[in-house]
Parts: sequence; structure tokens; C-alpha cells
Amino acid sequence: MIGGGQLDRRVQFQRLQTADDGFSSVGGFVDHGDPIWARKTDLSDVEKWRAGAVSASGVARFVVRYSSFTADLTPVDRLICDGVHYEISGKKEVMGRRRFFEFTAAARSDQ
Repeated sequence: MIGGGQLDRRVQFQRLQTADDGFSSVGGFVDHGDPIWARKTDLSDVEKWRAGAVSASGVARFVVRYSSFTADLTPVDRLICDGVHYEISGKKEVMGRRRFFEFTAAARSDQ
């Protein structure tokens, strides 16, 4: 069971926005919604290997409360935690139906 005290990190989700400038589509990630509380768990080296991470970049799992906002998030979005940008690779419901979502994400190596 996850208590409110375990959701001890603020994360900001970002969404890709594109626009057509007349020559091509250009865009970038912009903040999506307000920051929300999350629990961050770093994965062990074995779990990093299983997740397909090849470099020394960190892989973590983030647990957030279920809401219509978090239900709309997809692996196309990304998140920022403690100034580090993470690419989302997976999302699943945990701890029962409509209680929490768990995101698996890898820190971006180009920072």
C-alpha cells in the first residue's frame, strides 16, 4: 500500500507540441499540466539490463495517483524529476484498479 508520505517527489510531465512553419513540422516538449506528487524508485543494474538500458543512464519507476490527467499520459510524453529529463518507456496500473499508475522511465543521456 502506498501512503501519501511515500509520494515524496514532484514531477512535471511534458508533451510534444508540433507546428507547421510552412516548410516542415517543428516542435519541442512543453510542460503539460501542473507538477504532481510521485514516488521514485531507482532500478537495480539487473533490472536496467532487463529493461534494455545499454548505457549508464538511470532507469527508474515513478508511481503517481490515478486521475483523468495521469490516465491520459502515454510513453510519447516525458517527465522531469529533480531536474533530470526521463523518457517514459512503460505505464501500468498498480495496487488495484484506478488507484495508481507506475511509469518506467530512463534518464535522457543527452543532458
